[in-house]
Amino acid sequence: MRDWDYENDQWTRLPGYLKHLPLFTRHFDLVSLVFRTLWSIILKYWFFKFYIRLKVVGDFHEVRKNYPKLLVISNHASHLDAVSIAAAVPFRYWMDLYIAAAKDYFFSNPLFTFFSKHCLGAIPIDRKDKKGEAVELCLNLLSNLEAIWLIIFPEGTRSKDGFIGQFKRGVSLFSEKTTTPLLFLYLEGNGELWPKGRIFAVPGPLTIHIGPVHPPAPIELIYEHYRDWVIGINPNAFRGEDPSEIETYLTSM
Repeated sequence: MRDWDYENDQWTRLPGYLKHLPLFTRHFDLVSLVFRTLWSIILKYWFFKFYIRLKVVGDFHEVRKNYPKLLVISNHASHLDAVSIAAAVPFRYWMDLYIAAAKDYFFSNPLFTFFSKHCLGAIPIDRKDKKGEAVELCLNLLSNLEAIWLIIFPEGTRSKDGFIGQFKRGVSLFSEKTTTPLLFLYLEGNGELWPKGRIFAVPGPLTIHIGPVHPPAPIELIYEHYRDWVIGINPNAFRGEDPSEIETYLTSM
């Protein structure tokens, strides 16, 4: 993949009303390169080695060999989630790694904005945005880039109790409109280490399970297959929902 460059055709192909968004995302100048390299060292060789003991079940190299363009979806219960996935992905693929991040948190002050811009390569998602600018940007990137792994948490927000909730329709919209397959991930232990409401993570084990790649499909089918796969790993990952209640909920979305 070519580096993001405001002068190249990736930039010029964006609609005019979206051109302000990449200012927060893929501007790889020397500052970004230095801070991203330092961040990867801290993340991979200290924080997720000694403080959080990260274990990866599966092979990202094998997935990348066959799927240079993917939507990476996972359960979401902790602020550890995006960075733990980044730590698990080999650094050689980081230039193609994007994270859809809540604008009201990851871009809420100058420090977080600097971190999100230079270390995470985050795409700011305004959860109250009525114009759909970030959605258009994601669709544009998925359509035009030769290689991209876009991390999205289909629950839309962190789980309050650690159980996996219903998926929002956005992920299937991205997938079906751009014919991008989805990689299933399951993060085990994230909710216990840094649950919603705690100031910072406690040390302990965290396991990332790499699952199957799913073709584009309606959200009901994606949720059903993701649920079946995760229950095979952890039967207690979901609340004991009544299937008829799930169907009613999905129909009402």
